[in-house]
Amino acid sequence: MNASGEPRPRWVQIASILRARGNKGEVAAVLLTDFPARISSLEKVYLAKGQQEPQPVALQRFWMDQNHPGQGIFHFTGSTNISEAEKFRGLDVFLPFEDRVRLPAGKYFVTDLIGCTVFELIGGDSPRVLGTVRDVAFPGEGIAGTPLLRVDSPRGELLIPLAEDICTRVDIAARRIEVNLPEGLLGVNISE
Repeated sequence: MNASGEPRPRWVQIASILRARGNKGEVAAVLLTDFPARISSLEKVYLAKGQQEPQPVALQRFWMDQNHPGQGIFHFTGSTNISEAEKFRGLDVFLPFEDRVRLPAGKYFVTDLIGCTVFELIGGDSPRVLGTVRDVAFPGEGIAGTPLLRVDSPRGELLIPLAEDICTRVDIAARRIEVNLPEGLLGVNISE
């Protein structure tokens, strides 16, 4: 369990298998991880469909698809032809939650930020609850910028830059983010 009493997830999804690829038993998958290079060093992954419990499958080889950005090729041990590869179509690829990548300080998984309560620090007064993180918005591809926390507040959506000078404390275990907002941000940033 985490600090808020919610059960910790057991699995993290890293890919969804699309179809057989080639004639040697490989499958193409859309990747759902920011760290695909790490998959090639794994000896096994876990497969499941829907709410099924993921089952271990030995990984013979993994590589990035050069022709389809965002896709990877999985070759599972024992899958040697198209018919065997087709059995994997529609399955999702998982890793145990505790095996996910460790991020450096100041970097966070979006899934860890979603659901955190955001508190505004106001002078020496008690922090004021602004709302709960619903999502994180990122600048477009190739565009420099700061991600924005999309916070559901009683007055509507609030966008708060995920910058160190604004988000002064991010405590994932406590599900708490403390912010020191620039003057006027609340007045111009609420959409009702």
